[in-house]
Amino acid sequence: MTRHCHNCGWEWKVAGEPGRSERCLQCSSDLRVCLNCVSYDERAAHQCRDRRADPVADKDRGTFCEYFEFKKRVYQPSPKASAREAAAREQLKKLLG
Repeated sequence: MTRHCHNCGWEWKVAGEPGRSERCLQCSSDLRVCLNCVSYDERAAHQCRDRRADPVADKDRGTFCEYFEFKKRVYQPSPKASAREAAAREQLKKLLG
């Protein structure tokens, strides 16, 4: 398992945690973001399992969170749009012309 950019999947190979201003060399997305943290959970309050952390509004922007820990995982690109969403958009297009 390795550490990856949440946006494009570029692998972070540097020892230690990225700083707040460090960006992905491939897509220029911030790396020290909630979406890359082990505590990030969409189902938890404020999408964070760490109760000590302050709420963060933009999960994909650099954060000063002192509890950040870069998640190690096998990178799998997230689907941009689900089949259900695509069908709903198609129905809306038909409805509105």
